[in-house]
Amino acid sequence: MSSLQSRREFLGTLCKGAAGAVVGYTLADSILARQVAADAARPNVLFIAIDDLNDWVGCLGGHPDVQTPSLDALASRGVSFTHAYCSAPACNPSRASLLTGIRPSTSGVYHNSQPWRPVMPDAVTLPQLFKEQGYEVRGRGKIFHGRFPDQESSWHEYIPKGRDPLPPNRPLNGIPDTAHFDWGPVEVPDEEMDDTKVANWGVEFLRQQHGGPFFLGCGFFRPHLPWYVPPKYFEMYPVDGVALPNVNEDDLDDVPEIGRKMARPEGDHKRVTETNNWRRAVQGYLACISFVDTQIGKVLDALYSSPYAEDTIVVLWGDHGWHLGEKLHWRKFALWEEATHAPLMFVAPGVTPAGEPCDRTTSFLDIYPTLVELCGLEPPHDQLEGVSLAPLLQEPAAAWERPALTTHGRNNHSVRSEAWRYIRYRDDTEELYDEGNDPLEWTNLADRPEHAELKAELARWLPKVNAEDAPRLTR
Repeated sequence: MSSLQSRREFLGTLCKGAAGAVVGYTLADSILARQVAADAARPNVLFIAIDDLNDWVGCLGGHPDVQTPSLDALASRGVSFTHAYCSAPACNPSRASLLTGIRPSTSGVYHNSQPWRPVMPDAVTLPQLFKEQGYEVRGRGKIFHGRFPDQESSWHEYIPKGRDPLPPNRPLNGIPDTAHFDWGPVEVPDEEMDDTKVANWGVEFLRQQHGGPFFLGCGFFRPHLPWYVPPKYFEMYPVDGVALPNVNEDDLDDVPEIGRKMARPEGDHKRVTETNNWRRAVQGYLACISFVDTQIGKVLDALYSSPYAEDTIVVLWGDHGWHLGEKLHWRKFALWEEATHAPLMFVAPGVTPAGEPCDRTTSFLDIYPTLVELCGLEPPHDQLEGVSLAPLLQEPAAAWERPALTTHGRNNHSVRSEAWRYIRYRDDTEELYDEGNDPLEWTNLADRPEHAELKAELARWLPKVNAEDAPRLTR
């Protein structure tokens, strides 16, 4: 029996006596009955965030070797968005935008070092809205960027990300002076990893009884660097057989100077290739993906064996993508496909068809208004800049004309439609890629005169406001 059914039965028991008469019904009973009825119509939300996960997921086909049975199983239950894009290719601005519904170009939060709450003091965050409208709101791990968790405003309970065990003799990859840009197995059981603790905490929550609707946020850190997970996950990907990304060594020749500076080919890419680390790095990233897939599977198994299975919306997202050599670039911090594209999945009982991919181009900015609509909440006034994806959840092939906007630094933007990517930098230099014929974005068509009208059409979606940079932390 689902929790929705049990709450409805409780309401019936409260209000009905023999032959349908009302028995012992007081004003307090009436208030409680109305609250129970309201709760029964409001679904729970399981909100799963994954750090630095690109499209290397089985159901998205981003890498031929990847093993992600838990994420693939979730996709088979609902709608997986195959062309979902972040608002910013960095943790803090992406999450601040997703969780407030406000674009980076509106807030001025463009980088990881910019606290977001001081420049958006009145913004109602997504978990805060649920909290204020009667939900039990709990979170653990990395939901907001680590230094800015909004602990008091957004959560009834929030447990920050904990520390992970580190292997001795770092760096394991032999590349000096690269901080946490490292990979290799750490000889510990899963239970010592913080992502496992997040998963176990989520499982325990789902095993408990809850009297009203809940919003449960589980934030998973891997595959964020460093790529240290237990050995069994590395063993899933023998290094000699790992497939490398398909890379064009001349890829940056037609890219404007600002784009080349974002790529930094003389930095990470040179160090990785000169030390013969490319396959080992890909192995480490894949190992971390399978590790986090395993932990997420525990939470999903607990949900679908619980009384809450039939009245809980699951939304799973990665905060942005990740390059592993494509465009001679590593990490995020760029406006190309690999840095901006990440998983987005919804399972909404009674709304989403099972196992339907949606190929429409969507933005993580749309997650907030989608959950507001699905849960029947009152949205914050004049705050949300995205739109609800509910029409696509019901009919994944429905018409959808909106491209996705991604911003990296003030006045640097990418507009991604289903067929094209248009990039304009702060100095008005441009890139244009035909995604149907050039999905690896090797040929910049921005200077071709025949595409002038197309560029103008895509440029309509660039933001009219480009806020000044928010203050940065000085430490």
